[in-house]
Amino acid sequence: MRTDFAALAVRPIEEASYWLATRQKKSPPSLHHPDDCDIAVVGAGFTGLWTAHFIKALAPETRITILEQKQTGYGGTGRNAGMVSNCIDHNHQLAQKHFGQAQAARLAQIGLANIDELAAYATDCDFVRSGQLQMALNETHLEDNLQTMAAASQLGIDGYRCLDQAQTRQRLDSPLYKGSLYVPGGGIINPISLVDRLQTDLQAVGVNIREDTPVKSIQKTTGGARLILDNKQIDCKRVVLATDAYSHHLLPGLLHRFVPLYDYIIVSQPLLPEQKKQLGWQNKEGIMDGRTFFNYYRLLKDDRILWGTSDASYYGNRVDAAFDHSMRHYRELQESFDRHFPQIQTTFDYAWGGPIASTTRLTPFFGHQLDGRLLYALGYTGHGIGSTRVAGKILAHMALDAKSELLDLDLAKKKPMPYPPEPLRSLAIKIVTSSLRKVDAGHKPNLVLFMLDRLGIGFSS
Repeated sequence: MRTDFAALAVRPIEEASYWLATRQKKSPPSLHHPDDCDIAVVGAGFTGLWTAHFIKALAPETRITILEQKQTGYGGTGRNAGMVSNCIDHNHQLAQKHFGQAQAARLAQIGLANIDELAAYATDCDFVRSGQLQMALNETHLEDNLQTMAAASQLGIDGYRCLDQAQTRQRLDSPLYKGSLYVPGGGIINPISLVDRLQTDLQAVGVNIREDTPVKSIQKTTGGARLILDNKQIDCKRVVLATDAYSHHLLPGLLHRFVPLYDYIIVSQPLLPEQKKQLGWQNKEGIMDGRTFFNYYRLLKDDRILWGTSDASYYGNRVDAAFDHSMRHYRELQESFDRHFPQIQTTFDYAWGGPIASTTRLTPFFGHQLDGRLLYALGYTGHGIGSTRVAGKILAHMALDAKSELLDLDLAKKKPMPYPPEPLRSLAIKIVTSSLRKVDAGHKPNLVLFMLDRLGIGFSS
């Protein structure tokens, strides 16, 4: 069964993204508040909303205005897979390499505690703490799973376990699976339900949220900062830039620290009862495979399958609606789905792309400009649902000049190695992508990848 992706690819993102299109209830706009404030937050995705949430928890009297160019959750927040990882770093091995054993263990504990807190908050957001399965498609992936389990054990994280082929196919049946690694702690969630919960709670405590309000520029003033809008300006003491892959639209200088990429996702029709039985997918784990350019997938509440790819595209630092769809990715996604699950046939009702900000260490970074009047965090590299919440805590303490052990982490203090500028950037991405495709095809890593590994640089969205 083939899907008419050409028909899906003309939809605006509000209709293309399953999460945005099926939004149950949209919080009404804020009541009229004065726009001048103590802290202005640019961006109403997870980073901005969590930052405001924690600022209010630390200093309830703080006047906050959130400015969003479209609608809450419009960017990467409303376009992801809704899979919650238990890691702040991309994985435990990279955390050890980037930050050392002691801080990697600390980050692992922060990640698990963060999910506990998220679960307690997101009680009405379809959060299922099902854990994740990392599927092995070949012998190398099986060895990688053993190494990941060993790294978790070194950091004191229990519950990881390797499953053999039969055990794996009992949990989800695909002829491609050779085995799997069960990763505890994480789960799946409806990201837009979480956005709407945050928006409702923030407005209830007086946070002014302005949608359809693009910020044109940010300037330093004598007493703080000024945001220039289309037809007015807003003065504040501090600005938090929470726009992730869009950040270079306002601060072009940040581009040397990240690469904006686009991932793509398709969502199937609801599975029939017989199809669910053929798959045997009972526990609703979030799933990915062991390749560099992997598929990631999960069940939705209405028994659809969300099927995504980390085979991200780079469009020369551009982030705009022109790249919200990719026919090539959609066709390849359906082909990969059919290879994984030949026992069922389905078509797809939703298809969309979304921007992510990828850093060389695959973790977010933090900083400030305008003599400390402007703060920022970005670079979640596909793990934003969990790590944006931690980033919001860090930004809230930075914005209030409040003390926190989080601010002492190298994650918060040190920036990732920069990327080269264009045209070297495009050339480097092309070379590395080609090298990684060869690894996924069964070849050993070449000299380029060996050198990058020695430098602690990872490449995978």
